[in-house]
Amino acid sequence: MARLERLRVFPLKGLDGIDVEAAEILEGGTLEHDREFALFDDEGDVVNGKRTARVHDLTTDFDPDEGTFRVEPPDGETYRFDPETERERAARWFGSFFDADLTLRRDASLGFVDRREMGPSVISTATLETVAAWFDGMTVDGVRRRLRANIEVSGVAPFWEDRFVGGTAPDFEVGGVRFEGVTPCGRCVVPERAPDTGEPTPEFRQRFVERRRETFPEWADEDAFDHHYSLMILTRIPESDRGAALRVGDEVTTLE
Repeated sequence: MARLERLRVFPLKGLDGIDVEAAEILEGGTLEHDREFALFDDEGDVVNGKRTARVHDLTTDFDPDEGTFRVEPPDGETYRFDPETERERAARWFGSFFDADLTLRRDASLGFVDRREMGPSVISTATLETVAAWFDGMTVDGVRRRLRANIEVSGVAPFWEDRFVGGTAPDFEVGGVRFEGVTPCGRCVVPERAPDTGEPTPEFRQRFVERRRETFPEWADEDAFDHHYSLMILTRIPESDRGAALRVGDEVTTLE
């Protein structure tokens, strides 16, 4: 049976994600706490992995119950802050780390997702396992951290998610919540780096594209893909289903 295997949100955009057992769907169609906070420089540009590999030097955690962050830089010290009451202090700390004048902002109704008209990203466990096998020594969790999906579905074939994009693609439900596939996710430089060190994996993109082309599923609409350096899909949740909650273990069904 297809099921929701893992829910992961990224409370501070560009930094580590956290696994949660349940997540409410916000009015903007995204998941509670996903990219809820973001760091912006004085020109209004966001700090993320596309901009700087220094994000890999930080280990971060977030406690949803307390609403507090824990950050560990390479020197091993631990820094904790409440983003509501200590936002300016946190911005100064991150500004010193990234060598920039930064502001910490919050968007609790949509989050600072890249494509603000779209919702959660979706991938299957089998897809992650397949991609890990393309690279010597790469683990499934390493691929998971490189690709940074919100929703992971088990009990399905590799690249199961590809069937939900394209002109005639079906929708699917997770625990009764409807998902509409919008577009494949074209990848950036972040998946090319080891998540712990930020070091580039040699020839990552070339090998990825070659293997992706060789294993592209027959059931997918190739016209929906601009290129083969794409993996996982971005979805939209109808307004009628927003306010509901997703839970690990929810059944996943295809709506033909």
